[in-house]
Amino acid sequence: MPRILIADDDELIAELTSEVLIDAGHACGWVTTAADAWTCVQRKRPDLLLLDHAMPGESGMTLLRRLRLSAEFYDLPVMMFTAMSGEQDHLQAVYAGANDFLSKPFDPFDLLRRVNRLLRLRGDRPRHVDLKSAMLHEPMREQQVTYRRLL
Repeated sequence: MPRILIADDDELIAELTSEVLIDAGHACGWVTTAADAWTCVQRKRPDLLLLDHAMPGESGMTLLRRLRLSAEFYDLPVMMFTAMSGEQDHLQAVYAGANDFLSKPFDPFDLLRRVNRLLRLRGDRPRHVDLKSAMLHEPMREQQVTYRRLL
């Protein structure tokens, strides 16, 4: 059962999102700050992180950059989950390393479709490959090419 962590300072949105995902068969939890999300990710790596952009303290975008610079979490699938909806916001999220971008308010079916797509892309690969091994193996390049085609 895939584990999904939601980081969103709007508790109502986080709770509704988690209910949609739990009803679809995913294990899901939520936190309201980027600092709490970082702590949760370090304690037990989720299969997917839904990350709000604007949160008190550290922003979701800053946390995303920190994850992508981390040798341990560089490959954690992240969907930016935000009220921002402009093309520039979408491009900024993808440039920072987001695997997908979903604007709020969201359609529950669209949320599930996107979550399931990201989990499928992850497939049967290991939950994490250390950065040195990833750089030495060819399959990582195939993953990057697949990701570029999806954009």
